[in-house]
Amino acid sequence: MLPTETLSALAAELAEADRTRTTVPRITARHPEATVEDSYAIQGVWRDQNLASGRRLVGRKIGLTSRAMQAATGITEPDYGVIFDDTVWENGSTIPFDRFSNVRIEVELAFLLAEPLKGPHCTLFDVLRATEYVVPALEVLNSHIEMQGRTIVDTIADNAAYGGLVLGGNPVKVEDVDLRWVSALLYKNETIEETGVAAGVLNHPASGVAWLANKLHQHDTHLDAGEIILAGSFTRPMWVERGDSVLCDYGPMGTISCRFL
Repeated sequence: MLPTETLSALAAELAEADRTRTTVPRITARHPEATVEDSYAIQGVWRDQNLASGRRLVGRKIGLTSRAMQAATGITEPDYGVIFDDTVWENGSTIPFDRFSNVRIEVELAFLLAEPLKGPHCTLFDVLRATEYVVPALEVLNSHIEMQGRTIVDTIADNAAYGGLVLGGNPVKVEDVDLRWVSALLYKNETIEETGVAAGVLNHPASGVAWLANKLHQHDTHLDAGEIILAGSFTRPMWVERGDSVLCDYGPMGTISCRFL
């Protein structure tokens, strides 16, 4: 692994980039020997510093769960990051565009856990038993690392490119809907841009949550009751600029809207 002082210095760079809404050069351009474990270690240093400063962890995000995105990035498994309380927005919110270095939107389902989930043998059925509600969600992607040439190592170190979360629509019990067939229509400025079906997330969105519980076990932690888990996108990221309005229609599960100003 990279030396401890290097991990800490890179975490400090990312924290400063978040504060100033800028981007830094790719970690892999400066440290081509960096591994995925290095990137999770950088993310962990950054996370712990934020917790020490008073921010509260309320959930996790899972990324790169669709086959298309994995093929595009040359990886074979998803990644994950953390969700802090001050990054969650209500349905219909006006979101400050200047809070981010760049903005992309992904369409997801969020799982609200009623019970803890622990690896190493967590299954889809364990996830369904532990889930209190599933709710529509939009993830705001935000990169603090230059986009050109970015690798999975860069992305994970940057908290898996997580920027924010908008929750909305109608919360449902897992037994009341076939989660594989949840579909969504994503609009920007009243023009439809993306469509998708939740089965695109590892054939079932709960599979991503099971993967995360098992992955966290490798890092000696687990998912707690009350956490919000973003299961992964079933559309491509949609770029957003200042002034854009976003609406996502989940059919029977309702709609989510927000605007970036």
